Amino acid sequence: MLSSKQKKFLKKEAHDLKPIIQIGKDGLSNNSFITINQALKAHELIKVSMLQTCPSEPEEIILDVLARCHCEFVFKIGRTLIFYKASKEKLYQLP
Repeated sequence: MLSSKQKKFLKKEAHDLKPIIQIGKDGLSNNSFITINQALKAHELIKVSMLQTCPSEPEEIILDVLARCHCEFVFKIGRTLIFYKASKEKLYQLP
């Protein structure tokens, strides 16, 4: 579980990141979860963008990703979600 200080740090680090994954009219598929897991392994910190055509609410997407990808939710900005999962390389040194 991330502390508020760690979330604040990760939110700042994610500011300049571009969304790696877009969720559209099909919502979250098995391929979406595979892509999210691969992106988390490679980058630790990712942004996921929900398009206007996405049938799900952001809260539903957050809960699904947390359950299936075993990562941490950092922050939600509109329809952009930020997730974090520490890797063995520890790219981000959390405070």
